[in-house]
Amino acid sequence: MSKITSKRILPFLFLVIVALIAMFVSPEASFVPAADAGYSAADIAWVLVSCALVFLMTPGLAFFYGGMVHRKNVISTMIKSVVAAGVVGVLWIAVGFSLSFGDSIGGFIGNPSTYLFFKGVKSGAPWAGAPTIPLSLFALFQLMFAIITPGLVVGAVAERIRFTSYILFIVLFGLLVYAPVAHWSWHPDGFLAQMGVWDFAGGTVVHITAGCAALAGALVLKRRIAHREQKEIPPANVPYVLIGTGLLWFGWFGFNAGSAVGASDLAVNALGTTNTAAAAAGLSWMFYDVINGKKPSVLGFCIGAVVGLVAITPAAGFVGIPQSIIIGVVAAIISNIAVSIKQRSTLDDTLDVFPCHGLGGMVGMLLTGVFASQVVHGIDGGPQGLFYGNPSFFFTQLKAMLIVVAYSFTLSFLIFKFINFILPIRVSSEEEELGLDESQHNEKYLQGTLLVTQPNGVHKEEYVD
Repeated sequence: MSKITSKRILPFLFLVIVALIAMFVSPEASFVPAADAGYSAADIAWVLVSCALVFLMTPGLAFFYGGMVHRKNVISTMIKSVVAAGVVGVLWIAVGFSLSFGDSIGGFIGNPSTYLFFKGVKSGAPWAGAPTIPLSLFALFQLMFAIITPGLVVGAVAERIRFTSYILFIVLFGLLVYAPVAHWSWHPDGFLAQMGVWDFAGGTVVHITAGCAALAGALVLKRRIAHREQKEIPPANVPYVLIGTGLLWFGWFGFNAGSAVGASDLAVNALGTTNTAAAAAGLSWMFYDVINGKKPSVLGFCIGAVVGLVAITPAAGFVGIPQSIIIGVVAAIISNIAVSIKQRSTLDDTLDVFPCHGLGGMVGMLLTGVFASQVVHGIDGGPQGLFYGNPSFFFTQLKAMLIVVAYSFTLSFLIFKFINFILPIRVSSEEEELGLDESQHNEKYLQGTLLVTQPNGVHKEEYVD
C-alpha cells in the first residue's frame, strides 16, 4: 500500500469535516406554501426543467472539450468539467449561495451566515427577482451556473494541469471570484446592480470570469511541450464535439430562458434570441473561414455556435429576436479573428477559451448596451441601449465589463500562483508525454476498433488507441 501523505488526505478530510458540520445543522420541515403564497405551478415547473437543462450543459461541455484534445488526454479533460458538479455541488450548499445571494455586505459580498449550509433557504421568502418560485428552487437553479463556470476554464489548461491542483482551483475560484461577481451583478444591493448594470443570464458572472481565469491559467501554466515544438494535435473525436455542441445548445435554452425565472413571454423571447444568435454565429464562423481559404468544417460551425450562445447570454432577455442575429455574427467574427491572432502567438490557451468565452462574453455585454430595449423586458427603469438613444447605458456596461475583467484576471492569476506555491500545478514532462489519462487517472481512452484479418483468415476486432 502506498504511503498516505498529508496532501493526499486533506481533500477527503475537508469533505468529512463539511459533512460532520452539516449533520448538526437543524433540518427544516418540508415547506408547503400556503394557497396565498403567490407561487405559480407553471413557473416552478419551468424553472425545475431549466435546472435540469443547465446541468446537462456540464456533460455537454465535457464532450465538447474532450473531443478536441489529444486522444491521450480525453478522459482527464472530461472529468475536470464533470467533477465541478461534485465540488461546487457541496460548496454551494455550505457557503457559496450565501456568499452570492446572502445579505449584502457593502455591495461586495453576501453575508456567509445568511444561508450557511442552506439554513433558511427551504422556508425563506422568495427571491426578489423570482417571487413566484420558492427560494430553494432559485438557489438550486443558481447552483447550475456556479457548476459550469469553473468547468469552462478547463479548456485553457487542458493537457498539462494536475488534477488535484484543479480541484483546489475550483474551490478558490468559486469563493473568491464567482461568488463576489455574482453578488455584484445579481444581488439587488450589489454594487454593479446599483450602478445600473444588466446581465440577464451570466455574460459577466459566468463567461467573462471564466474567460479571464482561463487566460490567467494559460499564462501561469505556460506552454505544452507539443505547443513549444509546434506539433499539430488532431482532435481526438470530432463527433464528440458535435454531440457536445448539441447538448450545450439544448441546455442553453434553460440557461437563458430559465433566467426569466418563470413561464412567461420573457422566457419565450430569451429562448428565441438564444437559438437565433447561435445559428447566426455558427454560420458566421463557417463562412468567415471560407473567405480565408479554409473549407467549411464541423469544428468551425460548432465553435461559432457556442460563441453565439455565449454572446447572447447577457442580452437574451433585453434584446429583440431580430437583433440577436447581429450579436451572433459580430461575436463570431471577433472571436475567429482573436483565435487566428492567438495561434500566431506564444499563448497556449489549449481550446481557445479566452477568445471564445472571454471575448464572447465581453462582446455580449457591450452589445447589450447597444441593442437593449425596454419594449422587450417591459419593466420601468429597464435597460435601453445606445441604438435606441441611450448612450449612458452602453458606457455603464463598458465600465462594468472593465471592472470584472480586471478583477477576474487578477484574482485568478493570484489563485493559480498560490496553488503552484503550495503544490505543483503542472504535471511533469514525463507525465505530459504519457498523457494525463494514464498519469493522472490510470485510465485510457480507446479511439475505436479496427477489423483485422489474421493469417488464418479469421476477422478480429482490435482496439485502436
